[in-house]
Amino acid sequence: MVITMHEGCPKMEVAKVISALRDAGLEPRIISPDPRVVLGVVEEISQAEAKRLSRDIGGLPGVEEITNFEKSWKLASKSFREQPTTIDLGSVTVGGPEVLVVGGPCAVESRENFLETAALLDRAGAGALRGGAFKPRSSPYSFRGLGEEGLKIMAEARERTGLPIVTEVLSASEVELVARYADVLQIGTRNMQNFSLLEAVGDTDRPVLLKRGMMASIKELLLSAEYILARGNWQVMLCERGIRTFETETRNTLDLSAVPLLKQYTHLPVVVDPSHAAGKRELVPSLALAAVAAGADGILVEVHPRPEEALSDGRQSLEPSEFAAMMERLRKVASAVGRSVREAAA
Repeated sequence: MVITMHEGCPKMEVAKVISALRDAGLEPRIISPDPRVVLGVVEEISQAEAKRLSRDIGGLPGVEEITNFEKSWKLASKSFREQPTTIDLGSVTVGGPEVLVVGGPCAVESRENFLETAALLDRAGAGALRGGAFKPRSSPYSFRGLGEEGLKIMAEARERTGLPIVTEVLSASEVELVARYADVLQIGTRNMQNFSLLEAVGDTDRPVLLKRGMMASIKELLLSAEYILARGNWQVMLCERGIRTFETETRNTLDLSAVPLLKQYTHLPVVVDPSHAAGKRELVPSLALAAVAAGADGILVEVHPRPEEALSDGRQSLEPSEFAAMMERLRKVASAVGRSVREAAA
């Protein structure tokens, strides 16, 4: 339910509407304070209760109009917040004019390896570092990360480069630990509908990168984001990382239509992960360019100094020189669509 007040109505009239809604057991949220106050009620209520509330609230002084949310993802919807949400990550604002490029290996394998990669990415113009300390793997016998030691290595890389770090958290019990080190908490494709985990990251003050489930619809992605937003954490980035289809030539199928669709539906920033979509490093740069052209606010790319030696996802990881070349091309595409990408170090 959306309650629009008359422009310039006294604060006392707004307070009476809020009080009436709270008396009904609801918690109104201010969608817009200016130039006219707009209130939102996102709790589920019956049709009979909605009609009664519309009648009672609509008769209060200062109320201009009462409408319903068009989508079930209320807080993520543009009808709740028309202006795009921006997320501050130090020197980069995600959702602003600059496209964030996040690079790094799939997994933190060793201190030397990650620090080497971080330095190369910093020089090439990356805006943030990625790496997995806890890795969900299809096989229980695969390398599954260094745990807290990996988090400490990433924190050291941040100290050396000044770049924020993005890493995945796998369970609600690990959120406090990961948030102690990471700048951005990533929710992976397998956990997109792990609702207890979504609520746990929603209780933190850390930005969240929410990846689309490999077999999830756009609506399901937005509803998962709603779990985080409903806990009071507005710093959510949506990530398209490819979905499973009948095609076998790529690891997944990158749904580029998701970028403009999400931009149409939601105020949240949209990030694209071409590495997991392609599964082949030679396809990653082209998909990254296409994502920026489609309006993505960020790109998440896997980079390894020696991909053939990588313990995880080496086939889809760019070499540092390939990453630097991709960045040069990204700057040209970003400029063509009125955006920018961080410049390489002189």
